[in-house]
Amino acid sequence: MENTLGLEIIEVVEQAAIASSKWMGKGEKNIADQVAVEAMRERMNKIYMRGRIVIGEGERDDAPMLYIGEEVGICTQPNAEALCNPDELIEIDIAVDPCEGTNLVAYGQPGSMAVLAISEKGGLFAAPDFYMKKLAAPPAAKGKVDINKSATENLKILSEVLDRGIDELVVVVMKRERHNDLIKEIREAGARVALISDGDVGAAISCGFAGTNIHALMGIGAAPEGVISAAAMRALGGHFQGQLIYDPAVVKTGLIGESREANLDRLKSMNINDADKVYDAHELASGKTVLFAASGITSGNLMEGVRFFKGGARTQSLVISNQSKTARFVDTIHMFGEPKTLQLN
Repeated sequence: MENTLGLEIIEVVEQAAIASSKWMGKGEKNIADQVAVEAMRERMNKIYMRGRIVIGEGERDDAPMLYIGEEVGICTQPNAEALCNPDELIEIDIAVDPCEGTNLVAYGQPGSMAVLAISEKGGLFAAPDFYMKKLAAPPAAKGKVDINKSATENLKILSEVLDRGIDELVVVVMKRERHNDLIKEIREAGARVALISDGDVGAAISCGFAGTNIHALMGIGAAPEGVISAAAMRALGGHFQGQLIYDPAVVKTGLIGESREANLDRLKSMNINDADKVYDAHELASGKTVLFAASGITSGNLMEGVRFFKGGARTQSLVISNQSKTARFVDTIHMFGEPKTLQLN
């Protein structure tokens, strides 16, 4: 799968990032998302694969593109019969977030990305459009920290396995009312808190790399993004756990169904009978082969954002594979026309 699709999925996220970045700082988050979706889908439908979107542009929304269940790939082209034989193509499940951090793009803030994860058919957890309690940590903490433990306990464990003082640890938490007590506990334990407004996929993945100065992600964010984060962290060997949140009273902000009871019924209809189950990275991204790809829209901890020059643009992307056990940073120059001189600034 990596040999067949590795380069092409990089181009998918690159095209989404370039399209979205043209709306950076313009205060139009919906347009920044829309153009990313369109660009991602257009490039995806040129790939020789039989793809199915399992996490996309809203489970309940009437999204016209990259919606849950949409088939993507070369066989969706109008002249598909002349282009492909479906029986010869690999079947894959795809989780996408064409513009992770729409507000970050709209207001010119750091850390937005175009992201996707792929695996063979059935290899990604089809998370409902709920929220998820998450815990991400470096590989050294894998299986030692636990989402059911308090933040204080987990910080003590992190301090031991990383061989550094608690006061040297940095925990990323989304700035939400529901996290007020969590933030207070982390600070009282002696660690430092890095608050983000949006985009916790990048924060989770940063835990998997040394040198980012991010040692944990804690708190509640969107469940679909949790699956994408889990795919990357599984390939990196990092720690990731997620637990679905179905009670609107816990979330406090945002939409999460009609009621706690209705949400529980909905989970049962999706054959999720243990609503409180804690999933690890291997359960959320269970496929034999898992690939993750991201391209920076605005610059963040891991990647530079899109930089335009006369006649082209420069992108930085990341592709992570559990198959080859690699994390590749890809620096790409995109030439829109025929520039006389290749510019790097």
